[in-house]
Amino acid sequence: MLYPVATDSRVVLDLSGVWNFMIDDEVKEIDVTKPLPTSESMAVPAAFNDQTVSQKVREHTGFVWYEREFTVAKALRDERLVLRFGSASHEAWVYINGKLATQHKGGFMPFEVEINDFLVPGENRLTVRLSNILDNTTLPVGNYSETKDKDGKLIRNVDENFDFFNYGGLQRPVKIYSTPKNYIEDIVIVPDVDLQKAQADVQVSVQTGGSFDEVRVTVVDEEGNEVAQTTGTETNVTITDVKLWQPLDAYLYTAKIEGVKNGEVVDVYEEPFGVRKVEVKDGKFLINGEPFYFKGFGKHEDTFIRGRGLDEAYNVHDLNLMKDMGANSFRTSHYPYSDEMMRLCDREGIVVIDETPAVGLMASFNFDVSMLEKEDFQDDTWDQMKTSEAHEQVIRELIARDKNHPSVVMWSIANEAATYSKGAREYFEPLFNLARELDPQKRPLTNVLIMMATPKTDKCTDLYDVLALNRYFGWYVKNGDLETAEEQTRQELLEWQEKYPEKPIMYTEYGADTVAGFHSAYGEPFSEEFQEDYYRMNHKVFDEIPNFVGEQLWNFADFQTKFGIMRVQGNKKGVFTRAREPKMVARHLKERWTSIPHFGYKK
Repeated sequence: MLYPVATDSRVVLDLSGVWNFMIDDEVKEIDVTKPLPTSESMAVPAAFNDQTVSQKVREHTGFVWYEREFTVAKALRDERLVLRFGSASHEAWVYINGKLATQHKGGFMPFEVEINDFLVPGENRLTVRLSNILDNTTLPVGNYSETKDKDGKLIRNVDENFDFFNYGGLQRPVKIYSTPKNYIEDIVIVPDVDLQKAQADVQVSVQTGGSFDEVRVTVVDEEGNEVAQTTGTETNVTITDVKLWQPLDAYLYTAKIEGVKNGEVVDVYEEPFGVRKVEVKDGKFLINGEPFYFKGFGKHEDTFIRGRGLDEAYNVHDLNLMKDMGANSFRTSHYPYSDEMMRLCDREGIVVIDETPAVGLMASFNFDVSMLEKEDFQDDTWDQMKTSEAHEQVIRELIARDKNHPSVVMWSIANEAATYSKGAREYFEPLFNLARELDPQKRPLTNVLIMMATPKTDKCTDLYDVLALNRYFGWYVKNGDLETAEEQTRQELLEWQEKYPEKPIMYTEYGADTVAGFHSAYGEPFSEEFQEDYYRMNHKVFDEIPNFVGEQLWNFADFQTKFGIMRVQGNKKGVFTRAREPKMVARHLKERWTSIPHFGYKK
């Protein structure tokens, strides 16, 4: 799927702004042929939960409505017009002038629909019905239940099976873009670089709608110079003296695609891309032939007021904070991030592990690992979870959207699933096969493993190109006992390396909740001193393990979660507060990461 951009043949209309909004109490049916009976306002893009001071709105589970009017200029009426949602959490029914135009399920991926046949002259009305309901068929997974109040009214409830707040709404941009009737529909770019010759053969595949007499492909460098040109919908171009896309040293070429009919250029699209090589070899993660060391974070799309809503100022600021600390990467935990963030990472040279929203695939949670020692251990996870269809859908959508991004070096198929339980292999193997089949760039794949998924218990390890571990020795296990935690950390990592010497190992989560401003002479848990001691312990062990290729801590910044006795205003594992103020440990991390080279750290 192409991101909407303005070109010589295309116009983009942004529908961001203040929309009409209404909670659906499900008492009276809403007539979509008429304007919504509401005077309440809601900004788009942003989650709806935190924009009001209403507890009813913030904690609402069920359906909500958005509506706004728009006008399409007469000059565009003869063009193909497409309405595109960056996302809609978590299921959307879209009406134009009272008629259903499209429906989409899944709260973190874009979807679009041609709207010409729904438009009328002058003002048009766009109405969106949204559901934030999650259950055991959706990703993420929610524990859904229904009750009735004293008046017999249906009360819906979702208990999130994950540790972040279930923000809902139109959280990413809504746009209308135009194309000619004959148009460029999609572009696939696959660079194959010869590092010795400093040359790249770039395969470019162009999918079109309608028909063209000719499709031109021109590659332009950052200085605007034409470096290659060819014609055809399936073609290769060669770039000599190629400039590589490198971590924190990004270089982007642009593929300019032109559709020609009757000697005239009808449609134009420009797709940025980077030339780089990614591979896993001999226990190392190689970028452009050199062993890369991941330094960075798990993070969330999470800010005050906007919730998970797009905020490009925060995106820019977050990446600048990362770069200042010497970080080079993050994981899109625990869902695909916005198009805008992915494009920014391409530009800034940030390495990304791109993750599906498959979080909560676990029926029961317990840190008693001893119960898993039996090879046939089984809980109810793979009987309860009916998520295969949603999982396959999001893998298809994610790779279709992000296939050309040079920043994306690996796909994460799931976070902390019950891969230790009988039935996990049957669930995951088809999904890994699908991802390998779909990705034109054949990136490595991983599954991010919870603590109970050990070298002895995990049933899917041979499917993973990289061992990505979430570990909390010293926090959730043996809280405060860093001496024992160090022994446990070292023992497990050596066990992983001995069993799978060909696989790189990295931590994708490790951290300790820390209350900003709380200090302790004794280094008590929750103090800023303990957070630093915890990270120093982990880093000591990391440096001992030859095949350990990266550290992405949990979390970049404090973030909102559901209410709970363990969560006071959310998860406090951030190195920064939710307002992006640094905690004490940020200095240690900056000192460590700026001293570790991006390449060649582990010889």
